[in-house]
Amino acid sequence: MALLHGFTRTSRGRGGTGVVPAATVVLPADDDVLLDAPDDALGPALVAAAGGDHASAAGLLAATRHRGAWEHRDRYVRRLAAFARSRPEWLDTWRALAPRDPDGLLVEAQRAVDRAWDSPARTELLREVSPLITAAAKGDAHDPVPWRLALDHARGARAGHRYFQELWEAAVRRAPHHYGCHVAALRYLSSSWHGAHRECFDFADLAAQDAPDDSLTQALPLWAAFGYLTDGCGPEVPRARLEAAADRAAALSARLPTGHSWPAEPRNLLTYVLVRLERWPDALEQLRLTGPYATSFPWDRDADDPLGRFLEVRQGVRAAVASGSSPTGSGHPRSERGGRARFGDH
Repeated sequence: MALLHGFTRTSRGRGGTGVVPAATVVLPADDDVLLDAPDDALGPALVAAAGGDHASAAGLLAATRHRGAWEHRDRYVRRLAAFARSRPEWLDTWRALAPRDPDGLLVEAQRAVDRAWDSPARTELLREVSPLITAAAKGDAHDPVPWRLALDHARGARAGHRYFQELWEAAVRRAPHHYGCHVAALRYLSSSWHGAHRECFDFADLAAQDAPDDSLTQALPLWAAFGYLTDGCGPEVPRARLEAAADRAAALSARLPTGHSWPAEPRNLLTYVLVRLERWPDALEQLRLTGPYATSFPWDRDADDPLGRFLEVRQGVRAAVASGSSPTGSGHPRSERGGRARFGDH
């Protein structure tokens, strides 16, 4: 519970979200929607890696480290590690040629954690990965991303609260408002305090209040709302608190750029929550802002075909706005609080 006291209780007002009238909303055609599309910087690195060349990925991650672009770095590390699981040659070459490179170390550590997470022997395998994460953390003393990975690792390894607290303090010293570290912490709390959704909301709300207006950490209460809506236990959370989390995330979404793929994940998550809250015009606005960019998460929580699920939900939202009533059938995510996968899953 000590994590709840790590933030200054500074209140911040929320401005209007500038919702476009529903009648004027035009969405991309189904065939134009892309799933997990890389941005203009990551795309060339993935293409080069597919050809066995690691130089582009190395340059991309080095640039994020030198600029302190930690949110982009975190996202790129995840995507590159995922790619390396099916196409490992470029990363294996990189690691062989530059074994102490902090960027290569970080991608390798992320890949190792992802591999262990999918194994029935997750806890044991994750413990074996610890030296890699430690090496990645030593690569750059200012980089919070290895500490986000360490927080994920601690959740999977069922680490105790004292150890987790030490990791958390190290993470926020490096980047007090890093989104990835906050999401990792919230997931740990949700897993350790199963059903304690109000405590998770307290943590998320305090973090968001303390964060700058343009920080992705403004969306942390949305993660708490998602966790509550996809869980099946614990005391009821007042709807007003769910609404406030969605409103805060919508205000952030209105400040993020359109026409780019990188804000797609918070907007897809916000769409999911708004649909569960049956706020159809607001959900339609997020679909307008996200444009052709669908993300696997959160739609893979309800279906094996996340793109198909996204398109179904999109169709249902448009129908609901047009008719002024709730859509029927598969266009609406599950209305019960249970779900396919737990919020604490990787």
